[in-house]
Amino acid sequence: MFAEMEKLRKAKQEWLKAKQEKSKDIDIKYVTVSSEPVELLATPAELQDFDYFKDLNLPGEFPYTRGIHHNMYRGKMWTMRQFAGFGTPRDTNQRFKYLLKQGQTGLSVAFDLPALMGRDADDPLSEGEVGKCGVSVSSLADMEVVFEGIPLDKVSTSMTINGPAVMVLAFYLAVAEKQGVPFEMIRGTLQNDILKEYIAQKEWIYPPRPSMRLIVDMIEYCTEHVPQWNTISISGYHIREAGSTAIQELAFTLADGFAYVEAAMERGLDIDKFAPRLSFFFNSHNDFFEEIAKFRAARRIWARKMRYTYGAKNPRSWLLRFHTQTAGCSLTAQQPENNIIRVAYQALAGVLGGTQSLHTNSMDETLALPSEKAVKISLRTQQILAHETGVSYTVDPLGGSYYVEMMTNQLEKGAEEYFEKIEKLGGVIPAIEKSFFQQEIARAAYVYQQEIDNKERIIVGVNDYVDSNKKIEIPILLIPEEVEKQQISNLGKLRKNRNQKQVQENLAELKAAAQTDTNLMPLLINCAKSYCTLGEMVNTLKGVFGEYDEPKFF
Repeated sequence: MFAEMEKLRKAKQEWLKAKQEKSKDIDIKYVTVSSEPVELLATPAELQDFDYFKDLNLPGEFPYTRGIHHNMYRGKMWTMRQFAGFGTPRDTNQRFKYLLKQGQTGLSVAFDLPALMGRDADDPLSEGEVGKCGVSVSSLADMEVVFEGIPLDKVSTSMTINGPAVMVLAFYLAVAEKQGVPFEMIRGTLQNDILKEYIAQKEWIYPPRPSMRLIVDMIEYCTEHVPQWNTISISGYHIREAGSTAIQELAFTLADGFAYVEAAMERGLDIDKFAPRLSFFFNSHNDFFEEIAKFRAARRIWARKMRYTYGAKNPRSWLLRFHTQTAGCSLTAQQPENNIIRVAYQALAGVLGGTQSLHTNSMDETLALPSEKAVKISLRTQQILAHETGVSYTVDPLGGSYYVEMMTNQLEKGAEEYFEKIEKLGGVIPAIEKSFFQQEIARAAYVYQQEIDNKERIIVGVNDYVDSNKKIEIPILLIPEEVEKQQISNLGKLRKNRNQKQVQENLAELKAAAQTDTNLMPLLINCAKSYCTLGEMVNTLKGVFGEYDEPKFF
């Protein structure tokens, strides 16, 4: 075997020399989106130590490189989610019903900036942002309207929120209780990934350590009471949107995942009870093969670490289940119709990489929240992919490709190198406090932008193939100022009509419990049911935990 590989290497070198003497490459940089050099030709020589059963194996078999189910989309099509939420709770409720009618199979809630930061609609710092980038939710009353007429035992709901995630889950569970739906039947995912907020998205509230306490409280509670709920969606998406490379997205996301596992185990939780409900959320960027390889490497790394490092015995704990969203940062305001093509190929990479659910961005999202027409086109993109292309008929059709397997190995190797660096810094939280992740991403983003500015990387319609007609002709969704006025008015009525004594008692109990080791989820649910507002719950815990101030670096 060794002799054959040496023979192949020599043949490749001679072939390259002979071909290069006859023809030259076009003068551009042949690198991936992550600025990694691309091999002209991959052969078995690049996979000399490759072991089929150890590194690849059959679909549904450890280490799940080829997929977590033996028949993948033949058994269950990926969940088609469209991230939706804008304006008032009533506006969002109507959009959800529209999407479900169009064939969407799962809901995904976008919250506005005040909610993401744990502020009520009438907070002075919320001015001008209410309902703009997502739905305005300040209390259980708002959440009741968002899901009015949508039975929570019939849909799977994903909620993209982090700092105040436990409060929003409390609202959701209170809605389920009012609908008469047992917690055991609730299905969905809470993003709840606070570590990536410090690394990339910057929507934190409390310092890292008390934030981790809240997450473990939620994991502990849901493991016992809401068993079908995915407690964290460990998110590389925002790390990539901040400018990271594919290797950084892969490594930093999985490192965060391992940190959550360790925190829950330190609490004394059984890994095989909570780990099966951890899920992941990845970006699908423009480099088709790099993205596919990234998804495959992620499954393999997670399976091996969970089994051999953390000692998980349940095969379900080894499975990396993930949601994919196409790359928002790749969308362009110039020639926005081009975004339809970008999204289609990014979605195809997600499917060929074995995603469990998928969100396809709308062509107008770089300009505003998506219009109804744009949302329908993005949903139809998934449906055409599922039903007209044949890609769902076979599992991991690119498995065994020399190039894909080589790139999968390279991504895994690069991630392992990052794991070593993070460990030397003392782990994820110390690395955050030392600005390690932030500096790594900043350097990668700078390189990428330099390549665009120097036209070493072509972005169609931006730095080449530019259309002289700069007028944007697609309709975009505008959120009227009346939304903010209406939400503030509704919140004022809520405060006036609720049981103030009960509110104060529940908030006092929450504050007292936060100063102990008590699990806070039951107290947060009680607060939600008495119509305490999001801001009131968040501020109560600020009085105990304080607020986070990011270290400065240059």
